[in-house]
Amino acid sequence: MKEGPSIAPIAALAGDPARANMLTALMSGKALTASELANEAGVTAQTASSHLAKLEDGRLISAVKQGRHRYFRLADRDVAEMLEKMMGVAARAGHLRTRTGPGDPAMRKARVCYDHLAGEMGVQLFDSLMKSRRLAVRDEDIRLTRGGETFLKEFGIDLTGISHSRRPLCKSCLDWSQRRTHLAGTVGAALFSRIHHLKWARRDKASRAVHFSPEGEARFRRAFPV
Repeated sequence: MKEGPSIAPIAALAGDPARANMLTALMSGKALTASELANEAGVTAQTASSHLAKLEDGRLISAVKQGRHRYFRLADRDVAEMLEKMMGVAARAGHLRTRTGPGDPAMRKARVCYDHLAGEMGVQLFDSLMKSRRLAVRDEDIRLTRGGETFLKEFGIDLTGISHSRRPLCKSCLDWSQRRTHLAGTVGAALFSRIHHLKWARRDKASRAVHFSPEGEARFRRAFPV
């Protein structure tokens, strides 16, 4: 007797090339219109509408109406983390995109993974917090230490405010380009938000890449040394 949920419907939804491109575009955490997603997928508006309906029915995306437009986003963070892990498996298996460009090195260095920092800089952030004993890591269990709580407060993060979320404070997320862990959860999101607020880095308007200024990168590496 087969047990557990069936992964086949979700795999089929995410496995279509056009829908995969749409889902990847939504990994930025931004809400996009059907026409923007059609452009990302390289399909007509009518075809995009059909794909989006399937993704919405499968609860991989959700839609919100604002004025005359409908905007689409990933249904939740679990979907984003699933996609990031799938990208890691695909990269490990050698299924890499044949088209490369100037943006690729930037994506590997730093990018947004839904709402937290990924890439080389995201992995450095995680490693620094772990090696400085601000995070206690045991297998998949990650928690803040007292030293970590003190550090977050000194870094300008309201720990009380983020502690009331139903979402885990700290969660590991396997980085597809580095093949190592970066930090997700409310702490990961809060750290990325704070880095952006401090203007150490800015998000690329056309991709998931995050660009650190020279001064911002220097400050980041001093705050999160390895």
